[in-house]
Amino acid sequence: MEPFIVSARKYRPQNFEDVVGQQAITNTLENAIKSNHLAQALLFTGPRGVGKTSCARILAKKINLQGTSIPEDEDFAFNIFELDAASNNSVDDIRSLTDQVRIPPQTGKFKVYIIDEVHMLSQSAFNAFLKTLEEPPAHAIFILATTEKHKIIPTILSRCQIFDFKRIGVLDAKNYLKTICKNEGITADDDALHIIAQKADGAMRDALSIFDRVVSFSGKNLTREAVAENLNVLDYDTYFSMTDLLVENNIPDVLNSFNEILSKGFEGHHFINGLASHFRDLLVAKDKITIDLLEVGDTAKQKYLVQATKASLPFLIDAIQKANDCDLNYKSSKNQRLLVELTLMQIASITFDGEKKKPANFIIPAAFFQALMPAKKKEVIEVPKKEVEIKTIVSESIPEKIAESPKPVLEIARKRDSSLSLKSIFQPKEVEKTAIKENYDDYPKTVFTIKKLELYWKEYANLLEKKGEQSMAAIISIGKPVLGENFQISCAVSNSLMQDQFLRTRPNLLHFLREKLNNYGIDILVTLDESISKKFAYTPQEKFNKLKEKNPLIEKLRQTFELDL
Repeated sequence: MEPFIVSARKYRPQNFEDVVGQQAITNTLENAIKSNHLAQALLFTGPRGVGKTSCARILAKKINLQGTSIPEDEDFAFNIFELDAASNNSVDDIRSLTDQVRIPPQTGKFKVYIIDEVHMLSQSAFNAFLKTLEEPPAHAIFILATTEKHKIIPTILSRCQIFDFKRIGVLDAKNYLKTICKNEGITADDDALHIIAQKADGAMRDALSIFDRVVSFSGKNLTREAVAENLNVLDYDTYFSMTDLLVENNIPDVLNSFNEILSKGFEGHHFINGLASHFRDLLVAKDKITIDLLEVGDTAKQKYLVQATKASLPFLIDAIQKANDCDLNYKSSKNQRLLVELTLMQIASITFDGEKKKPANFIIPAAFFQALMPAKKKEVIEVPKKEVEIKTIVSESIPEKIAESPKPVLEIARKRDSSLSLKSIFQPKEVEKTAIKENYDDYPKTVFTIKKLELYWKEYANLLEKKGEQSMAAIISIGKPVLGENFQISCAVSNSLMQDQFLRTRPNLLHFLREKLNNYGIDILVTLDESISKKFAYTPQEKFNKLKEKNPLIEKLRQTFELDL
């Protein structure tokens, strides 16, 4: 039985052409070798598993082959020295290295020193390495590799030519996995390889390790379902079906679907993160300009394009915000499942148009879903015979807009109760909640005093200040309400900017005062009076002038003691 070689070693790049996703760096290094323009100290930095050490080995081999007739299979093992700085990080190790640098190579032109994880060197070791790195012998080239460039002292960085390796894209990793599958005789779904590439998170070495693990599980045939099961990731079909339910405002089925996800062993945090990413992909798929940012397989891309037409742009933006807030609050929450369920219910309520105005965290009431349940057989009535009679009765007790609505009043009444009866028709509160009422003629108009108005006016300003809206609270506090006829409240501000800001908060202030004063005939008029600004003193001179107007002796006091303002 032959020993198994992991794919990360078996398919380690032997030439610059084999390096995945780093074309800019490999082209630069090849041109530098050809033009004899290679620096003697190089720093390769970037995430794990993106080809830093592989490029260092290829470079060490290439510079000795340049301009010679030596066959390419020559590895120049005696000319390449690899040092792991994680375990050899002392001053003595660096001194031993500098002693070896002085000795010229026996074969080839250069001795190449590859120092991996160079950020692990101690401060003293860095200082001992400075002089050799700045003025190395002509036959020595240093290649430093690290994942944490910020830990290297600036004096080392200034002596090196820096190459920043980037994360490998999902499509590049997937295409490389396709090549390996072809070489190994493995059949794999495009979406299966895409899941592996996504799970690797930009590291080719991780992608190859995951690939070996999945092949051990599934054999020579890799399917999307098998890969998702083995890697314990949620299949994108789960997110597609969940999004359909959210767009349809179907809260009961949303909660049941989430319960099934939890029963399969997935965490709520993992699910809500994936759902936010799914919304992001739908947002990207809505525009032809950004569709290239959609890193998914061809089959999945078609599904994204179809579902993107169902989800509106405001819905996706609001849904992403709510999912992100849930992600931020998940770890600190004591009831994490409830947090995710509340988030899902809020997302499902975004596009619900049953209420005219909804707060930010509005959730569709349970009564709405009860009304959608099929009626029992014993409650079935013959609608055609009684429809005219019901309409006549209801039209006397509800606004004209509902009575003249093209929809049958029978349907409006049943939204509140699955059973139809004369008692349910004569409930004015239920009908008012169902209808969208614009006219406040039938609402109470309790008489109030100016002192009570000023009290609640100040209370609203305090509420704004507690919410952190300091500017708006100041504008409300400065403005003094004046009560006119027919409950008309007027408030004057000093400039147009304050007037615009006041008008923005006017609907909320109006709603607050109407509820507190139990008077729905209140209206607020915001006027502009530039003379108000003269009443306020801002500079020291203006403040002194105001005091002098009240007491002229203050000026005499200032002159006597020669005081400054």
